[in-house]
Amino acid sequence: MAGVVGQQDAEARPPRSSSPRKPNITDVARIAGVSYGTVSRVLNSAPDVNAATRERVLQIIKDIGYRRNRAATTLVTSRSTSIGILTDGSPRFGPVGTLMALENTARKKGYSTTVVTVEVPYEDSVQKALDTLDDIGVDGIIVIAPMVSMASAVWSASVRVPVEMIAAGASSTPNVFTYSENQELGARLATEHLIELGHTDIAHLAGSMDWFDGRVRKRGWEAALRDAGLLPGLCLEGDWSPKWAYETGLRLVEEGNIPQAIVAASDHTALGVIRAFAEKGVRVPEDVSIVGFDDIEGSDYFLPPLTTVRQDFTSLADASIEVLLGAIDGREVDRTPSPPTLVVRMSSAPAISRPS
Repeated sequence: MAGVVGQQDAEARPPRSSSPRKPNITDVARIAGVSYGTVSRVLNSAPDVNAATRERVLQIIKDIGYRRNRAATTLVTSRSTSIGILTDGSPRFGPVGTLMALENTARKKGYSTTVVTVEVPYEDSVQKALDTLDDIGVDGIIVIAPMVSMASAVWSASVRVPVEMIAAGASSTPNVFTYSENQELGARLATEHLIELGHTDIAHLAGSMDWFDGRVRKRGWEAALRDAGLLPGLCLEGDWSPKWAYETGLRLVEEGNIPQAIVAASDHTALGVIRAFAEKGVRVPEDVSIVGFDDIEGSDYFLPPLTTVRQDFTSLADASIEVLLGAIDGREVDRTPSPPTLVVRMSSAPAISRPS
């Protein structure tokens, strides 16, 4: 009976020949009127293909829906097409934005990604995660390391493939090279903007000093003030959260210790302090100017719309992957940190004199 049921099921299914065959590289070559080798060189971005041919082949690939077989590519070239990404799973804006941009950019460049998340204690989890990625056979590994303790574990680890660490302001070592956005410059831009508006009492609501981001943003704020002949004013270390900033803002009002202007370490920090000030009747920007950092979605709809430093995660990811591929291929690549930009909105305004 079982055999009869199986036969009926088979007869109910359409024959295999009725399913459309997936286009292959030979189909691309035939339609384009070029050799298999020419199509292969186009797929591998070889320089010895003229522009017109390259454009025609790429258009045909798009038109017929050809998709490269990555497993076959690995077998033929003895090279994988995978990049490993190591992250601590932080829900904060910077690490999440970096991870999403890296995965998207890697895919566009023809690389798959394998993401592994580590947790404390990093001394144990980082080495195990790197071993896992190495065993999978990735070409190289990018580590998103916002925290100093995680970076220390990466520096101490052993791995056979190139390792790049995205860690703001951190130095490279013989085994691990670093890349980042120039966040110190971003904090400088924010502070210089307030100085140009005439503010001299500029506080910093900082991020955690356990994070590279917190350290370099504080450094940029301090450097801009000193270069302008001003002493760094109030600096309070937080945890990046709106809650901490809200409670800190309430305390500043209660203590009568409101500065002329504030460089907030993140847009979430700015959001919290603006809410606290609004509840206590302190106006932004009339009474105090505030500049954030990140340009999160919705920062232009804060009340008031937030002046902030925009991080370009797409550019960061493009450059980071190019740096890693350069290390894989043994070629020199420009590692100059990518620059952020200042976005001026309505939360910052010219300084006004206060009654003595």
